[in-house]
Amino acid sequence: MSVRRSTSLAAVALAATASALVTPIASAETAPGAAGLEPALAEAYSAAYRAAATNGVVLSITSGKRSWAQQQSLWEDGVARYGSPAAARRWVLPPAESTHVSGEAVDVGPWQGAAWLQANGNRWGLCRTFDNEWWHFELVASPGSACPPTVPDASYR
Repeated sequence: MSVRRSTSLAAVALAATASALVTPIASAETAPGAAGLEPALAEAYSAAYRAAATNGVVLSITSGKRSWAQQQSLWEDGVARYGSPAAARRWVLPPAESTHVSGEAVDVGPWQGAAWLQANGNRWGLCRTFDNEWWHFELVASPGSACPPTVPDASYR
C-alpha cells in the first residue's frame, strides 16, 4: 500500500479493502498480509480470516509487520501532526516500543471486519487492545478465554 507521509494513521487503517472479495483460504495457508508476523499471531489471524470468510465477512490486514524505518517514519509523522511526542503516543509509538515492529500486532479493516474480529477474535486469542484504535489487534489471550480489558490508547504501555 502506498502511503504518503501526510496520511493520518486512521486513514491508513481505513484505506483497507473497499473492493476486497471474501475468498476463503485453505486451512494450511497463511492469510494475505500475515507475512512477517510472529508465527503464533500469523496462525491465529489466518484461522480468524478463514472463519470470517466462511461467515461472509471481509477481513484484511491493513498494516502488520513494519520495519524499524517504517515505524520511525510513522512516529515522526505523528509527532509533527499531534505537536509533541506525548500527544503522538496516543496513536503511534516509537520503533523500540511498537508491537508492529516485532510482528506482534495487526491493524485490520474494513470496520465491519474489525467489529467481527472484536466479537469473535478471542476464539483464537486475538484481542483489541486500545479503546481509540478499533483496528488494532494483538495475540494477548489464551484461545477461547476472555480478552483482557482494553486501555485508552498506546501511551498506556
